Amino acid sequence: MNPITRSMNAPRRGAVPALLSALTRLVAGWLALALIAFTAIGPAHAEPAPLVSVPSVDVPRYMGTWHEIAKYPNWFQRKCASSTQATYTLQADGRVQVLNRCKTDKGEWTEALGAARQIGGPNSPRLKVRFAPEWLSFIPMVWGDYWIIDLDPNYQWVVVSEPKREYLWILSRTPQMPAAIYQDLLGKLHDRGFDLKRIEPSRP
Repeated sequence: MNPITRSMNAPRRGAVPALLSALTRLVAGWLALALIAFTAIGPAHAEPAPLVSVPSVDVPRYMGTWHEIAKYPNWFQRKCASSTQATYTLQADGRVQVLNRCKTDKGEWTEALGAARQIGGPNSPRLKVRFAPEWLSFIPMVWGDYWIIDLDPNYQWVVVSEPKREYLWILSRTPQMPAAIYQDLLGKLHDRGFDLKRIEPSRP
């Protein structure tokens, strides 16, 4: 190779460092963009932690009538326009009779009678509830999860849901709940992965 050819093929002094510097800046830029995208998108798709129920419930104390304050709308309550309530009565066999009732938009009462059984010990806050006929009780799918996930120490209000967070009810011993308590419950539900936009206040 003659000196002229060697001169033409040899890189210019400083060209390689400059190229490496440009590539480094380019890679750093892409990494920064990827980090921003991950930060923006990541939390939106993060799965909430598994739902946890309260440690225990005093079943006899839980019995009686509860008034619906708010809920996630669902198909089986579509006829309910106001005065939605649930009355629980402890039976001799340890099961709980459930009477749900509400007023339609015509002001007429409509009722649904069901049963509940605890999953676990006598103080378990996790129950299974069914409104299908008794002769169908052997079919697992007729039983729905009923988890007590928050409960007033004085048993004046309760929040009920289930593991998938598809259903939600806020109940009170009185037809109306103090605004401060309601807002506090909404804050806790938000922190536990519930969509507050889905919550529908109930008419007394």
